[in-house]
Amino acid sequence: MKISELSPNVVWKQFEEILKVPRPSKHEEKMVEFLVNFANEHNLKYTVDETQNVIIKKSATKGYENKPSVALQAHMDMVCDKTADKIHDFLTDPITPIVDGEWVKADRTTLGADDGIGVAAMLAILASDDIEHGPIECLFTRDEETGLTGAHGLGKGLLNSKILLNLDSEDDGLIFIGCAGGMDTVGTMKVSYKKPVGIGSYKAYKLVLTGLLGGHSGDDINKGRGNANKLLVRFIADYAQKYTIQLADFSGGNLRNAIAHDATAIVRIKTRDVSNFEKMVKDYDAIYKNELSLTDAGVSLICCDTYMPEKVLSGKDFNRFINLIYGMPHGVLGMSFKLKGIVETSTNLASIKFIDDKIEVVTSQRSDSESLKFFAANMVAHCFELVGAEYEHSDGYPGWTPNPDSPILKTAAQVYKDLFNQEPICCSIHAGLECGLFLEKYPDMDMISYGPTLRGVHTPDEKIEISTVDKFWKMTLEILKRV
Repeated sequence: MKISELSPNVVWKQFEEILKVPRPSKHEEKMVEFLVNFANEHNLKYTVDETQNVIIKKSATKGYENKPSVALQAHMDMVCDKTADKIHDFLTDPITPIVDGEWVKADRTTLGADDGIGVAAMLAILASDDIEHGPIECLFTRDEETGLTGAHGLGKGLLNSKILLNLDSEDDGLIFIGCAGGMDTVGTMKVSYKKPVGIGSYKAYKLVLTGLLGGHSGDDINKGRGNANKLLVRFIADYAQKYTIQLADFSGGNLRNAIAHDATAIVRIKTRDVSNFEKMVKDYDAIYKNELSLTDAGVSLICCDTYMPEKVLSGKDFNRFINLIYGMPHGVLGMSFKLKGIVETSTNLASIKFIDDKIEVVTSQRSDSESLKFFAANMVAHCFELVGAEYEHSDGYPGWTPNPDSPILKTAAQVYKDLFNQEPICCSIHAGLECGLFLEKYPDMDMISYGPTLRGVHTPDEKIEISTVDKFWKMTLEILKRV
């Protein structure tokens, strides 16, 4: 089945078109062009601001001219990740969707339903001639995933609406009225290498830690999933306590806002210790399978023969690296006492890369509390300082303070109850949304965030539940009628 045959097909057809347009974060040029062409084809007024956000406006339908203006918002970029066996260039290749039972997923890549489905719904409304609504403004922001660049750069006075519907949430039945603030802390450690000696008495191996679910560093950080960087360094460090091991290369994780789901390392070990090394790999594979049986049942640690490296880390820098990563915090640092079951503060050890004479370590921190956000970031910074590494904090983004008395929240909650005979849950999310930045520019804006159900976001397992897209669409149309 083609996704354009799914219901509501006006949304799925737009989503199908979006999947043909490459739109990695920071490379949204083709998507901007697509949106501008769309506006021209439908005779709609549009603005492309200095940051390359696109705003398309549509007049009210007959009889709704006196309704208040509503802004609909989604980000145009997508997280780009794929499985190791998939050949795909996100700068040029379209995403291949697959209908899999009750879900739509992609062929071994991220799907981009985050937030392509929000974009698709907005385009379907803009293209329609039979949907009842007041004046609407559709804001398509760029580079949400790697810096919220579009939201940061959005100018004052570009939007006239006092109400905003953010279509970038991932759970049907939940209406979000708040989110965590976040920032990145990136460390760079200068290292020296040495030329290996005793070639005949050493053997080289490639270590591969894979099979983890990974996931969104906000939504999934409290689900107990393993971090490939931590697990692989743990093995190397524990082996080094008993035997000689040298490290030539290490690569783990790809994205600052995703939990690392795989990692690899090139190591040298003494030939006399080969049997001990291979046995210990099997032992730790079993340990990880046992520890993560309920969260990452597919975890796997294996080793295979590889080329003899031309250089390895000096002994001093090997110890610095191991101490840094072994001691680096990762995961939930505190739960909220204000909102039951919600993570308050967390940190994610996102990626590790060996680049020439430097090791780059990317981390990200989130918190509902600005002070605790900086506390978490400084905790990570002190780890870098302990091993003599340099670090930088990003500017970050503010949280969005919940407003339980929001008028648009009351309207949306009543709509959901009337349509589906079920009370929605109103809550805050530990992931970052652009709403906090919008409030800095438009402090009188009343806003909510909602969307259909997505799972595996920011990973090649990303998928969207088909039935919830129909609910999401009906809810949006009814909100526009009642607002």
